[in-house]
Amino acid sequence: MGCAASSYSTSDQNDHAVYYVTVNSKTLGVKIAESLLTDKLAACVNIIPGVESMYWWEGKVETDQELLLMIKSSRALLNQITKRVKEQHEYDTPEVIAVPIVGGSTQYLNWIKENTRRPR
Repeated sequence: MGCAASSYSTSDQNDHAVYYVTVNSKTLGVKIAESLLTDKLAACVNIIPGVESMYWWEGKVETDQELLLMIKSSRALLNQITKRVKEQHEYDTPEVIAVPIVGGSTQYLNWIKENTRRPR
């Protein structure tokens, strides 16, 4: 017994992406998430607590407790999402990383498409 062919799909020419953004507080994470959702720049934002980040900054290794925003959206909205995060973020160099969604549930991928706006 196999899966129905229409249950799973490769993302239409990599139209969808997951964006990763780290923040230093839940308040900031909620602010960014609400802004992206309100303007339909994202269909969903997961706020994941308990991320310990180690990174180079100004010549030395730093360690911070952060939260991770996992943003599901359109790949074509990269510039608008990056701009919005930079406008609202407290960091000098906020992380905005886009990873293409290469496949998944057709129903879920369609839901992302239906709940994000077309790029300007």
